[in-house]
Amino acid sequence: MKYSNIPNTNIKVSKICLGTMTFGQQNSEQEAHEQLNYAVEQGVNFIDTAEMYSVPASKETQGNSEKHIGSWLKNQQRENLVVATKVTGPNPYFSYLRDNLGFSKPVILDALDKSLKRLQTDYVDVYQLHWPDRNTPMFGQRNYKHNANEQWEDNIQEVIETLDGLVKAGKIRHYGVSNESSWGVMHHLAKSTQHNLTRCKTIQNPYSLLNRLFEVNLAEVAMRENVGLLAYSPLAFGVLSGKYLNNQLPEKSRIKLFPQYNRYSSAQSSFLVQKYLELAQELNITLTELSLAFVNQQPFLTGNIIGATTLKQLKENIGSIHVELSSETLEKIDQIHELQPNPAP
Repeated sequence: MKYSNIPNTNIKVSKICLGTMTFGQQNSEQEAHEQLNYAVEQGVNFIDTAEMYSVPASKETQGNSEKHIGSWLKNQQRENLVVATKVTGPNPYFSYLRDNLGFSKPVILDALDKSLKRLQTDYVDVYQLHWPDRNTPMFGQRNYKHNANEQWEDNIQEVIETLDGLVKAGKIRHYGVSNESSWGVMHHLAKSTQHNLTRCKTIQNPYSLLNRLFEVNLAEVAMRENVGLLAYSPLAFGVLSGKYLNNQLPEKSRIKLFPQYNRYSSAQSSFLVQKYLELAQELNITLTELSLAFVNQQPFLTGNIIGATTLKQLKENIGSIHVELSSETLEKIDQIHELQPNPAP
């Protein structure tokens, strides 16, 4: 395994982070424990979850991911593991979670206490704001469209003050953002600096061969401000495994089970996947290995959040850490990328 430090901390994390959104719906508690055991055996010490998981989210399965991790975590050496979870952002769909989904102090405190109980731990290493509580493009939206009637008032200082209090109380060690923009990250950092508060350490955003929008301006923020990317959907819902090419729809696959997850299923995405597959074949590696190795080698990366529903998939995903792409291969990837730079935001 390869490791890096969460920026501005002494916390060493595996570059491969185990994503767990399938735990509690596509994966049973036993299967979740098998994945966790295998990952740790391979040197993975970084686990990511969220209060709203499993996915697709529902009232019936909410919290299952954290519960399955918790029933495993209670028998582990907690200090050897780095656990990240998230507080859900505002969205009317999640009204079953709580009456108010904005990031007020009572909401954050309540959400964290419930996550700690499900995780059966006294603290979370990285506590993340799952998505902003203001109007900003995310989850497949390409462009920012200003809403003059937006009700949001800048509450970022108050949010950071709440998180700073949780750090001082020992309930979280650090905090991060997710599905954020460059403006959002810089605003967080500025408020922390101005008021001598705990600092945002990570940003969990989508990043893959089919979605390189992070490189447009967030990569510069990450490098110059030392905020680490936790890349999610590095295989684009499994599309970058190649299993959906030629209109294939394997049984029990995510898109077969949940057809609403079509963010990476466009014609332009399929065109690029075919090109990347041909490159992988030239290199005598799998498309999955090519896709994950590309993410693993980015200088702004702290953790590559992989997910799997079978141990076979998990083994290949974790094994990608041992694949090293040459500068020549990276140039070929860029050439393919230029054919369709923004196929799936």
